[in-house]
Amino acid sequence: MNIVIIPARGGSKRIPRKNIRHFCGKPMLAHSIETALASGVVDKVVVSTDDEAIAEVARHHGAEVPFMRPPELADDYTGTSPVVCHAIKELLGMGWSLDYCACIYATAPLLSASQVSEALHQLQQSKWDYVFTAARYSFPIQRAIMQTDSGGVVPFDAHGITQRSQDLPPAFHDAGQLYWGSCETWLDSKKHIFGANSHMLVLPDYQVQDIDTPEDWERAEMLYELIKQKTRS
Repeated sequence: MNIVIIPARGGSKRIPRKNIRHFCGKPMLAHSIETALASGVVDKVVVSTDDEAIAEVARHHGAEVPFMRPPELADDYTGTSPVVCHAIKELLGMGWSLDYCACIYATAPLLSASQVSEALHQLQQSKWDYVFTAARYSFPIQRAIMQTDSGGVVPFDAHGITQRSQDLPPAFHDAGQLYWGSCETWLDSKKHIFGANSHMLVLPDYQVQDIDTPEDWERAEMLYELIKQKTRS
């Protein structure tokens, strides 16, 4: 069985109730659930939450909530991997037969169903530990500058800042949307998502947007509508 686990805790300080706040007509969480189910490669979507209201929204939109996340895994400091590993262990304990597991964030409304299936296909056809979504930095990170305590500037990379942009290798960052791995890989603490044996599914820039502030939210809604128009045309 291939599953998607969506971490969706109740506490969100910068945008209150972010995971179930309406985004372009439906709860934010619903977008991730529906995208996973529409991919054609996912048997079940499981939402890991500590919040009954989130659980209710998840079930309404087709996900399952077979357990509630314990408080010690629902604070501001808990990473994604411990949450996914906890969910996998809970499901195995319930007798679920698990093969591949994806983590999709609750705040990934720009992710497409075809990208969910493509990432799994790449994983299954390879020896990668993980396949995850990423994006390319639009400006060479080697030419970054930092502000000093006195208000001046210093180069982040003294050598790189002297180089032409076209002579510098491209750099990428985690898109914060999708991560596929086998359930065995997720439970192996020696295998890391951002390790040498992981592979990137690189997304176009217009599909990547952190949603941490009201301004982020507004920009993400505009991108979502533009993507919908592009798809219709």
